[in-house]
Amino acid sequence: MSRLHGTKDFWIGALRAEGPSFAAAVAEAPPETPVLSCPGWTVADLTLHLGSIYHWVSSFAGSGLTTAPPPRPERPEPDQGTTPQEYWQRGYDRLMTVFDGLDPEAPAWNWAPQPKKAGFWPRRMAHETAVHRWDAQLAIAAGEPIEAKLAADGVSEVLDTWLPSGRRRAPGQWHGVVQLSAVDAAQYWYLRMRGEGVALLDTDTILDHDDHHTRAQVSGTASDLLLALWGRVSFDTLDITGDTSLLDGLRLR
Repeated sequence: MSRLHGTKDFWIGALRAEGPSFAAAVAEAPPETPVLSCPGWTVADLTLHLGSIYHWVSSFAGSGLTTAPPPRPERPEPDQGTTPQEYWQRGYDRLMTVFDGLDPEAPAWNWAPQPKKAGFWPRRMAHETAVHRWDAQLAIAAGEPIEAKLAADGVSEVLDTWLPSGRRRAPGQWHGVVQLSAVDAAQYWYLRMRGEGVALLDTDTILDHDDHHTRAQVSGTASDLLLALWGRVSFDTLDITGDTSLLDGLRLR
């Protein structure tokens, strides 16, 4: 069971589906509606947050530069008279225009220990949008799972991008191999945890009879795996065996 290797078209297709779904959810909720999966945020906060990320990424993803851009403002201030939804929509439209003409092999800055190529950003924005779409739908009691193939790639992104960058919920020391299995996507991952470091093992080169001495095994739908890694649902909602303390080292939130 090899992991999905996404393409620009795959991620842009996901954005074309997840973006309108996000917009529909936030349009249904009053701006002050709490977002339960993002404590302290309202629907307006969530909308401005995602819109600001779109505007920020659009400002440099197609520039051909690998130098770091100016930091994204923590609290975006739309033009006077612009609603959060209008601000988000402008950002989304601008982002899609940039991505449509983007060469994924072109130079572009990113914050991860990966090649500085533009293809990083359609992937990142697809997953950012999918998780926040789930947040927005949860606020109106209508959270739908993330599509299995997209969610499986999102799990891979957490393991090959976020955790190797040291972007986990809290520092700590973890040791052992964890296996994650997405039962609806026929995919699995082995992650070796070494203190603060992690290494995603390449299952394409591992023989089926190899003993990885896994200390924890987690299985569930790809959507639930991804949402657990992002702290949206508890790992307790998944099927777990072994040393559950290792799972604290996989949480981004």
